[in-house]
Amino acid sequence: MFIQTESTPNPATLKFLPGQPVLEAGTADFPTAEAGEKSPLAKRIFAVAGVTGVFFGNDFVTVTKSEDVQWDHIKPAILGAVMEHFQSGQPVLGEDAVDGSGHAEHFGEDAEVVNQIKDLLDTRVRPAVAQDGGDITFHGFDRGVVYLHMQGACAGCPSSTLTLKMGIENLLRHYIPEVTEVRPVAV
Repeated sequence: MFIQTESTPNPATLKFLPGQPVLEAGTADFPTAEAGEKSPLAKRIFAVAGVTGVFFGNDFVTVTKSEDVQWDHIKPAILGAVMEHFQSGQPVLGEDAVDGSGHAEHFGEDAEVVNQIKDLLDTRVRPAVAQDGGDITFHGFDRGVVYLHMQGACAGCPSSTLTLKMGIENLLRHYIPEVTEVRPVAV
């Protein structure tokens, strides 16, 4: 098994490509070791000292490290954990793991606008940020303000504010006049 790695715009995050599917559909975010207990793969990766977050996409694993460790010191152990997991035959997610890949539900008079927002996120934004090892999901819409949840490499990325304001906000405002602003939300 050959696992490739790619850097992301977030220097604290590295993208691992195991060369086979990680998740059949959606994404899974484990921002803490406690959350990672629900995934045999995340649990293995969190066992590496210095790992602070794990995120799964369709064909990649994104790992976030603490500031006090260097990638050169922990990357080999993470590669080993990923390889061991896929060779073990265990599932990536445990039975009690919740798929956190979907958008939040939204009901009410703004439903049509929210559906347009979700459609643009799914077709234009999410594929682009997946290339960088992250994901962005809809969290809410209130009086013109779109609230988005940033995951994986996007969470804590120095360029995430620029991505939100100059990229996503401009895109949504261009296609959906009801949108006035985009803000991140911590879940």
